[in-house]
Formats: sequence, structure tokens, C-alpha cells
Amino acid sequence: MRGERLGVLLREARGARPMAEIAAASGIPVETLRKIETGRIATPAFFTVAALAAALGLPLERIASQCAAADRDAGRVARRVS
Repeated sequence: MRGERLGVLLREARGARPMAEIAAASGIPVETLRKIETGRIATPAFFTVAALAAALGLPLERIASQCAAADRDAGRVARRVS
């Protein structure tokens, strides 16, 4: 769930800008950004997230709070199911 939410946040912040532009600005490979945005890398390294946040103008606090909220929601669902 966290990886999916992170990917959504990054895609929303990127908007219409090309993936290659953000990857270059953050210093990460385009394929890594693609994997993060699609949730295939659910927990990227902190410095990767920080570099992407800076390139996108996205506060780290927002990323942390949104991902934490997704974790809390997933925990509630898991408790209801079990």
C-alpha cells in the first residue's frame, strides 16, 4: 500500500512533466522512477525519495504523512478482515 501511495503522490506532483526531466533533475535513472511510480519499488531509499521530492518541489513532510495515512488505513482493513 505504501509503495502505491508514494507512486501516486509522485505522479501527481510530476503532472505533465516528462519522467526523464524529473529523473535527470533528481539524479536517478528513469527506470527507477518508473518502478517507484508503479509501486514495483515499494520502499525506495530515503535519499532517492529526498532527491525526487526536491526535483518535484514536494515537501518530505507531505510524503511521510500521506504514506503513514495509507499504512494506517491498510492496518484498519487488515484488522477488520482477520
